[in-house]
Amino acid sequence: MITSIGVHVHYVSDQEVARDFFVDKLGFTPHTDAEMSPGRRWIEVATPAGDRINLFPVQDGFEHFLGKSSTFTLLCDDAQKTYDELKAAGVPVEGPFKEPWSTWVKVTDPDGNDFVIGEVSQQNN
Repeated sequence: MITSIGVHVHYVSDQEVARDFFVDKLGFTPHTDAEMSPGRRWIEVATPAGDRINLFPVQDGFEHFLGKSSTFTLLCDDAQKTYDELKAAGVPVEGPFKEPWSTWVKVTDPDGNDFVIGEVSQQNN
């Protein structure tokens, strides 16, 4: 039986730039940095809750994944506060947007990938 998602893959053009963005700007923790094969690295970063994202280098025909909307959504306690903190850190962020289901912000990473950070509320628990 499936119990959870182990790691989400996020395609990036430069692993170091992406690592710095997720760790220094978004507050993730470095999790794994290991050789995947000669000349290739497996880099994972983790949220405070321990959810992991693999910063996978685009090569071998994966370039078409760059600059797209990501397939993950992050969560926060306060969308306005998160927006203010990210904006002050120089992160490209839009919003907050208030919806019936949540208040959220849109973040764009250094490769042009967009993802959502949604506010946890009683409605979506």
